[in-house]
Amino acid sequence: MSFPDRETVLDFITKNPSLTTKQEIARGLKVKGRERQTLRAILRELESEGVLERTGKRAWAKADTPPPTGVIVFESIDEHGDLIARAVGRDGAFGPAIHYAGYQGKSRGPAPGVGDRGLAKVDETGGEYRAKLIKLFEKGDEETPMTGRFERTPKGGRIVPANRKDKRSLLISESDRNGAEDGDLVTALPKPGKPAGPAFGVVTEVLGRMDDPRAASLLAIHAHNIPVEFPKDVLNEVKTIKPLSCRREDLTGIPLITIDPHDARDHDDAVYAEKLDDGWKVIVAIADVAAYVRPGTALDREAQKRGNSTYFPDRVVPMLPFELSADACSLRELEDRPCMAVEMIFDESGTKRKHRFIRGTMRSAAKLSYEEAQAAIDGKTGGKGDAFLEPVLKPLWGAYEALGQAREHRAPLELDLPERRVEIGEDGNVSAITTKERFDAHRLIEEFMIQANVAAAETLEAQGAPLLYRVHDQPSDAKLAALADFLQTLDMKWPLGERPQTGRFNRLLSETRETDHADVISEVILRSQAQAVYHPENNGHFGLNLAKYAHFTSPIRRYSDLVVHRALISSLKLGEDGLTKEMAASLHDLASHLVDTERRSMAAEREATDRYLALYLSDKVGAEFEGRITGVTPAGLFIRMAGTGADGFAPISKLSDEYWVHDEGSMALIARGSGKRYEMGQIVRVSLEEVTPLQGGLLLEVLSLPRPRKPGQKTPGSRGGRTGPRGKSRGSMSSKPRHKRRKKGGKRG
Repeated sequence: MSFPDRETVLDFITKNPSLTTKQEIARGLKVKGRERQTLRAILRELESEGVLERTGKRAWAKADTPPPTGVIVFESIDEHGDLIARAVGRDGAFGPAIHYAGYQGKSRGPAPGVGDRGLAKVDETGGEYRAKLIKLFEKGDEETPMTGRFERTPKGGRIVPANRKDKRSLLISESDRNGAEDGDLVTALPKPGKPAGPAFGVVTEVLGRMDDPRAASLLAIHAHNIPVEFPKDVLNEVKTIKPLSCRREDLTGIPLITIDPHDARDHDDAVYAEKLDDGWKVIVAIADVAAYVRPGTALDREAQKRGNSTYFPDRVVPMLPFELSADACSLRELEDRPCMAVEMIFDESGTKRKHRFIRGTMRSAAKLSYEEAQAAIDGKTGGKGDAFLEPVLKPLWGAYEALGQAREHRAPLELDLPERRVEIGEDGNVSAITTKERFDAHRLIEEFMIQANVAAAETLEAQGAPLLYRVHDQPSDAKLAALADFLQTLDMKWPLGERPQTGRFNRLLSETRETDHADVISEVILRSQAQAVYHPENNGHFGLNLAKYAHFTSPIRRYSDLVVHRALISSLKLGEDGLTKEMAASLHDLASHLVDTERRSMAAEREATDRYLALYLSDKVGAEFEGRITGVTPAGLFIRMAGTGADGFAPISKLSDEYWVHDEGSMALIARGSGKRYEMGQIVRVSLEEVTPLQGGLLLEVLSLPRPRKPGQKTPGSRGGRTGPRGKSRGSMSSKPRHKRRKKGGKRG
C-alpha cells in the first residue's frame, strides 16, 4: 500500500484538528516529493465523498467535526432560547449544531443574531459543541472579497472593482495572483496592512473573462455573495426525499391550470373558477413545498440561508435544488402533485364571503403561457388555449371581472410602470431589449394571488398563529413633503397633514395621464413610497390598500411563503410538518434576514441587467439617443435612454460653462445667471460618450438646450458647479476632468 493512505490521513486530521491546510498535513505526516501528489488526491477524494469539508482554498476539516478555530454562522434559536450555529466551509455550513457560549476571555462585542457570522473557538464538552466568539463580523467587514478585473503590472497586478461605488484600489503581488491573467474576472481578499500604506490583496478565485456572455451575472453573483452551488449534504438529502404522508383532499378531478411566462422554469401556482348561482368559486392551488422541505433538515437550512431565488436574464439561482424547484414541487402538466390550496367564495360584486384551506393532491390540466391564455380569450383560434376556453378560461375571466369591482372600490395604488426585458440569444449574448407586454391574463393571476395571500393572513390571524406579514408602510412625512414641493413647481397642490391614501395618489395619476408630466409624476410617486418588508407584526399594506397581507403563493422561490404554509399546517392541523416552536420564537430575526436576502437579490439582478445593457450598447459609442431625465443630483443628471431603458449619467461638468445649481425642491439643475434649467422628466437628446461594461456604466453628454427660466423663478442656493478654465468643476460635487466636447452647432445654451 502506498504512503500516505486514507486511514493515515483521516487519523491525523482527527487527532490534529487545528492542522487543517495541505501544507500542515504534509508536514505532520512527513510527506515529501511525489507523496504530496498522493496526499492531494486523497484529500480531494475524501472531500468528494463528503468525509471532509473544505474550509478554505487549501484547508479541510472532518465533515462531522467543526474545526477548533474557524468561521461559524448562527442559524437558529432552539427551544431553550439558545443561539445555535454551525461551522462554515467553502460550500456553506456543515457539521453538527454548536451552542453559543458568549465571547472568548474578556472580549466583549455586539450580541449575535440569526444569520450573523463570526470567528470563534469551538470545543466539545459532554458530547455537545460550544462556541466562544473571537470576533463578530459586521456587514461589509474586510472578509468580504472584492470582485473585479485583474490587470497585470510588472510586479504582479491590480484589481479594477466591478462595483461603481467601490473606490478602493487593490494591489496584487506576483505570489498572490494565483494564476490570474490580464483581463480575468476575479475575486480577491484584502490583506492586513498599514492604514497609510497601499492596500494589497490575494486573488482567491478566477471567475472567467469579461468577454464571456455569462460574465454580467457571474460578477453580480459573486459581488453579492449569492450562494450558487448546493452543499453536498443538501444534494444527498434531495436524492432520497419523499413528500410527507398526510391526509389529503383529492383535487385531481378539478381542471386547475397554470398560467405563467412562456419561459417559466417552475410552476408553483394553479387556478380554477366556477360560476355559482349567486357568485363565484375560485381555487388557487400552490405547490406543497412544506411536504418536502421539513424543519431541521439540511435542505431547510440552505433554503432559509438563501431566502429566495434570484433571477438574471441568462439564469436563475434557485432557493431550492433543481430536483425540487423544477420537478418534484413544480405543478407540471398532467402530473399529480401535492398542494396547499385555498377555496374562496365571492358574491357577484367580487366581495369575499368565505374561504377554506385544503391540503390536497392536484393534477394540472394544462400549462398555458400568458400569451396563449389571452389569445384564446380574445378569440384568436388555433392556439393551445382553445381547448380550455369554455370549461376553464371563461369562468376565470368572469370571476376576475367580478373581483375587479371590489378592487376598484378598494383602490390600490395604480402605478403601472413599463418593465424592460433583456432577451438572451443562443450564443449567450443580448439579442434584444423589449418592453414586457401586460395582458389581462397577468392582472387576473395577480388578483387571484392577492386574494389567496389575504386569505392566508386572515386565517392565521383568526387562529392567533405566528405570522410573517408582508408589510408596506405608508409614505413618510419627509417624502410627502418632497412630493408636495415638486408638484408646486408644476402649479399643482398636494394636501399635507392628511393621512396618505392610495385614492389620492390615483387621482393625481389619472389627472395627469394625458399630460407631458405623466411619466415624471409616476416616477416621483414611486419614489415617495416605502419599501415593503417582512415583519411578524402587522402594519398593513399601503400599496394594495389592505389591512392584512402575507406571502403564500410562491414557496418554491420565497422562504417567507414556506413559513406561512407551515403556520397554516400547524394552526389548521393539516400535518406534522408545520411551524416549529423554535422558528415561531425567532420570527423577528428571520424577517430581518429575509428582507436582507431580498434586497441582496434585487441589487444583484439590477447590476447584472445594467452590465448586459452596457454590453449591448458598447458598439454604439458616439451614437445619439432620446432620453428622459429620471434623476437630478448636485453631481449631474441621470437619464433613461429610450428604446433600451438603460440608465446613463451626464456629469454637471459637461452641461455648459454656466454655474449650475441643484434645486432639490423642483428636482432641477438651474443655471445661476440665465435661470435656464434641466429638470426631472425633461426629454433630452444625448450622445453616448463612454461605456464601461465591467461596472455597467454609461457616460452621456446632453445635446439638447436647457429649458428657459420660469416666470417668477428665484435662484436657489449655491449647491452646484460650473466648468472652470482648466476643465475642473468648481463648487460642484463633481470634480472629474471635463471631457472634450464635439461642437454641435446651435445646440448649446
